Amino acid sequence: MAGLIKRETVDEVRARARIEEVVGQHVTLKTAGVGSMKGLCPFHDERTASFHVRPHVGRWHCFGCNQGGDVISFIQQIDALSFADAVEYLAGKYGVTVQYEAGSSTRKGMDTGTRARLLDAHRVAAQFYAEQLDTPGAAAGREFLTARSFDREAAETFGVGFAPTGWDNLMRHLRGRGFTEEELTASGLVSQGQRGIYDRFRGRLVWPIRDVTGEVIGFGARKLFDEDQGPKYLNTPETALYKKSQVLYGIDLARRAIAKEKKIVVVEGYTDVMAAHLSGVPYAVATCGTAFGGEHVRVVRRMLGDTSTIGGVQLSGGKSLGGEVIFTFDGDEAGRKAALRAFGEDERFFAQTFVAISPGGMDPCELRMSGGPQAVQSLVSARKPLFEFVIDSIMRSFDLDTAEGRVAAVRDVAPVVASIRDNALRSEYERRVAGHTGMSPREIRTMMQQSSGRQRTAAASSTASPPRLAASPRDPLARLEREMLAAVLQFPESVPAETFDALGSDTFTAAAARSVHDAIRAAGGVGALQEGESAAWVARVINEAPEQIKTVVSELVTVPLPQDRPEGIEDYVRGLVVKVVDVVLTRRIAEERSRLSRMETQGNTEDYQQILQDLLALEQHRRQLRAVM
Repeated sequence: MAGLIKRETVDEVRARARIEEVVGQHVTLKTAGVGSMKGLCPFHDERTASFHVRPHVGRWHCFGCNQGGDVISFIQQIDALSFADAVEYLAGKYGVTVQYEAGSSTRKGMDTGTRARLLDAHRVAAQFYAEQLDTPGAAAGREFLTARSFDREAAETFGVGFAPTGWDNLMRHLRGRGFTEEELTASGLVSQGQRGIYDRFRGRLVWPIRDVTGEVIGFGARKLFDEDQGPKYLNTPETALYKKSQVLYGIDLARRAIAKEKKIVVVEGYTDVMAAHLSGVPYAVATCGTAFGGEHVRVVRRMLGDTSTIGGVQLSGGKSLGGEVIFTFDGDEAGRKAALRAFGEDERFFAQTFVAISPGGMDPCELRMSGGPQAVQSLVSARKPLFEFVIDSIMRSFDLDTAEGRVAAVRDVAPVVASIRDNALRSEYERRVAGHTGMSPREIRTMMQQSSGRQRTAAASSTASPPRLAASPRDPLARLEREMLAAVLQFPESVPAETFDALGSDTFTAAAARSVHDAIRAAGGVGALQEGESAAWVARVINEAPEQIKTVVSELVTVPLPQDRPEGIEDYVRGLVVKVVDVVLTRRIAEERSRLSRMETQGNTEDYQQILQDLLALEQHRRQLRAVM
């Protein structure tokens, strides 16, 4: 796989990025026992803190929503980043050099050094453009922003700048910072002409386009002067950094709001994104010079935390409640066509999809100017389901006063209605179509069943819950096993390694406990623990655990323990291990005594003597064990 980050890099990021420091930037943590901290979960609403962090082993777990992981997974969820994005983000923050597997380029399709140089060039260019906005030559750009109710603070928030007129202002600036012609060409910041390279953006207002981690990867520029013969909007061309089919403007600013609110509003332009954010709709983004497509869908699904398999059955026969995707379009014919194109991507989402169109045909920027922030909020609040909008649009395109028009309308709308996954919702829209045409719902249903339009099928999916070790199992032995495993995972350095590692899988009565113990053994046991590497050891245990057991391990690593005195931890952990061993010995003694009883009736003296010796040895071991308990 191209761009696979080396395991050593991931381990170093986990080691350097202190989980309590990273989590503490988003959650107010308070001490909750020895080596434990807790706070209100950032991933679901709660009044009582159920979010626990164990800095010593580098893990977090919420006992309310049952999510957990390490510092990387926390950043993935809080900032809606992919694993690679999260690793690179933390690596940059904590000074770790990201290394990739031999023979592969970075995941961005270039070597690490080249990517870093191109990002540096964009960073310098963004700063240059921002500084130019204050110059006399940028008066037209400042007037443009002021006319749309954007002040200097808004421009700084979104990094808006100005590309001065002239052919080589940025180029000379970048060359002065040590960038080569080859690097400038690869960046897309310059264009190639017959006489050489020159600035791509000239005499334009400029918006930096960032990826989800906040790195500038391109620019969008708006024409200001009549003598400019170029298009109204000009974007960075396709480069190794900038892929317009994957880019969403504003995603860096919107990512946390999207992850928290489970909503994303897709608008049409840069100023619309600005207006939405400044109006209290912080989860707005825009495409950059292209229509919303399949690559954007994948980005949005990831931001919403939608990991459902496309085509999978959802609860209640409908879509998952994983979020909302709201498209806003101008109220003209072009806007309606854009909404219909967006509907073509709807089946790829497992979020609810909506469309918001202003009755007056104004975009979010115009709405904010005319009605203030409340007008933009109202636009989003008044959204209607994309199904409803598309169906109504199709029906309006036919003459429903004629029989031919009504039949043609039903045939045209049939694939849309048939594609609705929720059976109850589909029936409602069948009645809606019936109301438009004057036909009975039964007639509509029959025509739709006969339609050969596209159908969406749902594959069966399991709703079985992952195994868990109950917090207070009725079986005292199961409770002891759980408490001991939690203590071992949280304080492995206090575990008597030889005693614990000698335990067999048959020690544990609960299947989940056996699986956790198997994962510990697969990681080398407690004896494989090196001094000061508890977090890395726990990570190996989780890596070895079956997928359905990882949550169980996450719970055990962070669950509060009854021992709250630091000086008592070692005796507490050792005591639990000894108790479990005592239970095992007691069980084995009972089994041997039963075998002896059977031997007395069979008269096998040699076997009887061997079992008797084994029994005496077990009883002696138990007496010694209990003497130190």
